[in-house]
Amino acid sequence: MPRLALLLSLLAILVAGSASPAIGKVRTGPSGTAFYKPPHKLPGMRHGDPIWVRTLRGSAALKPASRNQLILYRSVDASGKAAAVSGTITLPRGKAPKGGWPVFTWAHGTTGIADICAPSRDGSSALTSYVYPDLARWLKAGYAVVRTDYQGLGTPGVHGYLVGLDEGRSVLDIVRAARKVDASLGKRVIIGGHSQGGHAALWAAALAPRWTPELDVRGTTAFAPASHIQDQAKAIATLNTPSGVSGLAALIVRGVDSSNPKLHLSSVLSQQGAALYPQTLTACLPQLDSSSSFGALAPAQLFNQGANLAPIETALGKNDPEHLRIKTPLFIAQGTADTTVFKVFTDQLDQQLVQLGAKVDYRAYTGVDHGGIVKAADTDALAFARRELRGR
Repeated sequence: MPRLALLLSLLAILVAGSASPAIGKVRTGPSGTAFYKPPHKLPGMRHGDPIWVRTLRGSAALKPASRNQLILYRSVDASGKAAAVSGTITLPRGKAPKGGWPVFTWAHGTTGIADICAPSRDGSSALTSYVYPDLARWLKAGYAVVRTDYQGLGTPGVHGYLVGLDEGRSVLDIVRAARKVDASLGKRVIIGGHSQGGHAALWAAALAPRWTPELDVRGTTAFAPASHIQDQAKAIATLNTPSGVSGLAALIVRGVDSSNPKLHLSSVLSQQGAALYPQTLTACLPQLDSSSSFGALAPAQLFNQGANLAPIETALGKNDPEHLRIKTPLFIAQGTADTTVFKVFTDQLDQQLVQLGAKVDYRAYTGVDHGGIVKAADTDALAFARRELRGR
């Protein structure tokens, strides 16, 4: 009997050990920017496999948390090629509940396309720090928070700006990767995002049933999501006043260019637009908006006069979220004073998604602008998430 008791005790220790976070199975990544450069051959055979991790410190680390980590993981871009994607994993304090921490996977707003614009890098974290207090609320509410940088942003390749497959897969695959890094993360997932990230979040919600079927996506919170890009692109040729719209338009063109190289977009760019175009790969949005860059151009000046922009508009239409079929509940928030994502387009988005069968809780916030919508709607978004987590 003593021998049997000892055997049972050893077995209990082994079982307990197997339930602990599986951090030891994942390689520790290199320091500095070398972390963002993957091995020549990506390890693993599936999207969502972690490549390596390391402790995250500095301004990109969220508080309060029990752990912040930087992760490099495997995904697949819109062309079907394997891609390394960077991001972060943050765990709340305390003991995980039964079934593991629910996961809030966050998709960030526009920072740019250049590698230096990746939010996980200390130098660029200020571009997304406006949401840190809101993400801290999700941590305090008991969610593990994961944040993708998106494919090609910080890592090899060109970021597919507003390319739905690239963005949505990045948002989902970081959840799969984080759960392989730490076993305390559960299967229940809430997707969230702002602006470009709202666009990404909607695409992730639509892709999830087939792309990551093991995840139990309970709902999606989209704050001022970009939509109707094709419709808005048709107006570019009519905008003759220099503005920050030109920088965004240049990023949109680069996104189309990255996923549709056969369009040969360089042939439709004006001499001025072509001269500035390389800056989309070296500068972040604030710099692109400046008077020394695209901010000095009117949107109409980006292209040759009379250029055929129909192929670009068609490519953008294929990535518009208003055509998506989303089976899980949605919370969409829009400010009435938003001059970046206009309420009229989000109103239409709501109606179109409902017509396609989506269950949408759509709320407009009076007097709230583009940057303020996350803070204004975060309490309602958390209530939506709690309701959906309880519902099944």
